[in-house]
Amino acid sequence: MKHDTNHPHHQAPRWVLAALLAALATLGPFAIDTYLPAFDTMTKELNTSMLSMQQTLSLFLAAFGFMFLFHGALSDSFGRKPVILWALVVFTIASVGCALSRDVQTLILFRILQGLSVGAGMVVGRAMIRDLFSDAEAQKLMSMVTLFFGLAPAVAPMVGGYLYAHLGWASIFWFLAALSGGLILLCGRELHETLPPESRQSFHPVALMHGYWEVGANIRFLLLSFAVGLNFNAFFLYIVSAPVYLPQHLGLGPTEYSWLFVPGIAGIMTGAFISGRVAGRWSKEQTVTRAYGFMIVAAVANLLYVHLAKPAVPWAIVPIYCYAIGSALAMPSISLMSLDMFPARRGMSASLQGFVSGMVNATTAGLISPALSHSPQWLAVGMVCLMAGGLACWVAYLRSVRGSRLT
Repeated sequence: MKHDTNHPHHQAPRWVLAALLAALATLGPFAIDTYLPAFDTMTKELNTSMLSMQQTLSLFLAAFGFMFLFHGALSDSFGRKPVILWALVVFTIASVGCALSRDVQTLILFRILQGLSVGAGMVVGRAMIRDLFSDAEAQKLMSMVTLFFGLAPAVAPMVGGYLYAHLGWASIFWFLAALSGGLILLCGRELHETLPPESRQSFHPVALMHGYWEVGANIRFLLLSFAVGLNFNAFFLYIVSAPVYLPQHLGLGPTEYSWLFVPGIAGIMTGAFISGRVAGRWSKEQTVTRAYGFMIVAAVANLLYVHLAKPAVPWAIVPIYCYAIGSALAMPSISLMSLDMFPARRGMSASLQGFVSGMVNATTAGLISPALSHSPQWLAVGMVCLMAGGLACWVAYLRSVRGSRLT
């Protein structure tokens, strides 16, 4: 589906739309990564345990994933722009609450509120891309968003480390409040509605439940959604393990998190750039299959390295960089394939895909990382297992599609 060329976003350069949607999506990684360098100090000042501090992340991610169920469905019914603006308002309030927290229970409460609101830009942005563009153009724009988006996890811990070192940990959450407040003003002025009233879905509970069942019970859709989530989490495992992995295993300080984040996100940006360049030249299936080549080689190389040598920079980071290339190369194609299954319910499709990925994120942060981060060898095993799970989902999807073509 394409809207006419008089649509405001068609008059602006494509990179402007990509930058705006990417800016909305950056709130997620900023809310995750900026406060990681302050973990130890926050644990002491809030008089709590490291386990409780880890729950400020895992419960945030659980709320983040849960609300993915609703962002897209709401935007299918009420329009894309209002959902984004209201979510930004809630996130701003929650960030102020985090900054003012004086105990870990209050912090967890406002972190959950942050998680419930922060995913709207990411989910609804994907639906907006598909509202406006089709096929190769959508893949190029999705890749461009990923390219911009990839900067956030590299910049966020450095910003967080600087703010923490000079202004204290509360300044990190004041920064998040200011960032989301600025986005409210920018989106109110620059973001245009992409879903016309005649294309909107009923918000009646029966219609919603029918839609959720139609999308969520589709085996191919679930396979693609799990493939995206598992692929990314093989990389994400190292991000959420950074407070243990970097100081304890690599001997790095709180201002040296860029050793992990910069190469990792450079890999994401490289993969996104390649995805945009091959759009229209490789089929989506070819792109994803070749992306798994990067991921398999990188995950296996990482496993061999940590079993044969003591991890140290820069070599411990090279496989993570290479893996990120493959993950980012696959993501736009898999995401568009899942959205294309339900053209009348793109918002709901994006929601459910994000929900699956969010639940995998929460599991990685809350269970897998705490269980494996004590050992570089076990972290490498975790990367291989998560990647293998994504690959198994992709292979099962291909077999299902090819089997239906034969019949």
